[in-house]
Amino acid sequence: MASPERNKKILLDMVKQPSNDHCADCGAPEPDWASYKLGVFVCVNCSGTHRDLPAISQIKSIRLDFWDDFLVEFMKTRGNAAANAFYEKCVPPFYYRPQEKDCVVLKDQWIRAKYERREFTGENNSLQQVYSSGLYEGILWKKGKDNKQFLKRRFLLSETDFTLRYFTKEDSKKPKAVISMKDLNAVFQPEKIGHAHGLQISYLEGERTRNLFVYHDNSQEIVSCFNAIRATRFAYLKKVDPNARECDLVPLITRSSIKEGYMEKTGPAQWETFKKRWFVLNLTDRKMSYFKTSLDALELGAVFIGTEVHGYSVREVQPKGNRSGRWRFGVTLETPDRQFVFLCDQEQDQREWIEAFKLVISQPMLPQHYNSMKTIHCSPCLQYTSSMRLMIIINVVNDKKLYF
Repeated sequence: MASPERNKKILLDMVKQPSNDHCADCGAPEPDWASYKLGVFVCVNCSGTHRDLPAISQIKSIRLDFWDDFLVEFMKTRGNAAANAFYEKCVPPFYYRPQEKDCVVLKDQWIRAKYERREFTGENNSLQQVYSSGLYEGILWKKGKDNKQFLKRRFLLSETDFTLRYFTKEDSKKPKAVISMKDLNAVFQPEKIGHAHGLQISYLEGERTRNLFVYHDNSQEIVSCFNAIRATRFAYLKKVDPNARECDLVPLITRSSIKEGYMEKTGPAQWETFKKRWFVLNLTDRKMSYFKTSLDALELGAVFIGTEVHGYSVREVQPKGNRSGRWRFGVTLETPDRQFVFLCDQEQDQREWIEAFKLVISQPMLPQHYNSMKTIHCSPCLQYTSSMRLMIIINVVNDKKLYF
């Protein structure tokens, strides 16, 4: 007869072992659940997808549920390391492996690809062709330029010339835009876009970032599109630097921001009224962009953030005067060219922005960052000279909008 306390102790000892002490699928620490059909320990979030695959996986709590002896013995013969050695044997280097904080659609499709479709065991390599063949074509819903309506658009991704094209009509031969892989980025943004499968594609248009907001109702299709973009971008990076190691290129394929959100900003002279703007801070390129709203397509301006040695710092500040609205939690960013003052709605936001800025400032600059610093600082949106001061005064007189 099974001993519940004995079996519970065995499982709790097993989950403390290396590899078992993190979720087999997303890496979350201290997993409390296990699939007794696959022999893996998983977190509570990933256990939800496992429950949706009853023919593939069966889930129990290692603390709360009853475990028969034979199930515990099966878990002892498996474990995360052994299972992943089989189920992740042939994961392409560009394929995105979701982490604990990633959105549901990424983790859901990763689990289904691993266990349900067995895309990475070596048995079904043909299933990888949809995102690794060097050519992807599909229909996505894209947010319109001047409204909130999403419209069907055909997208064509090609490794031949390292471009992503999209067309306003399905049968059209002339693309609306041809986007180079050089500066392209893609990241899931379900909350921002308002769809569980929302994907943001960003690229440089001249010297400014342009965003495309897209989604597909089919979760497998949108994740395949995302990984096709990663595959093409990975191929581009390898062509640019054929001697680079894969482990150095993979983090550069797509990049997530370390902080996004609304803050209020004022102009260079700091006597203009504060205006609410959406800010995006990236660690990889040390750049903070800002947009009028979270779903604006075109960047209004950008600030390069160097190191303390180069004259960059950040601190908390109390707003002065009555130029701001109700937001009272200030952040001052010092750069060699000027001082930026931002206001946050909540003290928590203020702390998070300051910590994010400090993180960027603390990181050493790489050779490519010096080129970025020159490009961003040369942007007409950011230069602040005597002529610009005169322009600001004229704009105030003419009641025009001001942007830094």
